[in-house]
Amino acid sequence: MSIRPVILALAFSISSSAFAQTAENQVAGTWRMMSATIDPGGKNIAAYGEKPNGLLVFTSDMHFVEVLTDAEIPRFASDVRGEGTDDENRMAMSRSIGFFGTYTVDEKGEFSGNRVEGATFPNWVGSVRTRDDLTLVVAGDRMTENFRRPDGTRIRIEFQRVK
Repeated sequence: MSIRPVILALAFSISSSAFAQTAENQVAGTWRMMSATIDPGGKNIAAYGEKPNGLLVFTSDMHFVEVLTDAEIPRFASDVRGEGTDDENRMAMSRSIGFFGTYTVDEKGEFSGNRVEGATFPNWVGSVRTRDDLTLVVAGDRMTENFRRPDGTRIRIEFQRVK
């Protein structure tokens, strides 16, 4: 048996796998929050009020930004953001979140994790989430996010792709 055919077959195998295309990134684009529920202790309540408002954007260069709010958060008495009362600040903080960072997809183009680089909740900065605590499932123009907090509480958010 000649070694040349074996070497050629091995070289072709390596080169074809090295240049294999990954599937299209399923999450890339802009997504609008349609609903969000939180399930503390078996209850299923609106996570961002009855009128959730938010966007989740995944860029093709593997960055993301997510801003989720309750559209019914009362306006502050002052028009200066840094001059909210304790109650106004508590309400705004507890009924909204904004964060950004980088994300990854697997060879199928499915979301596989993220790393938070900045957040309105400082405890999230530097956190890495894998499929163990965060899944994003795309079905057509809909996406479902399932997130498990460190305390075990589950949050489910439904998104619609923005066209």
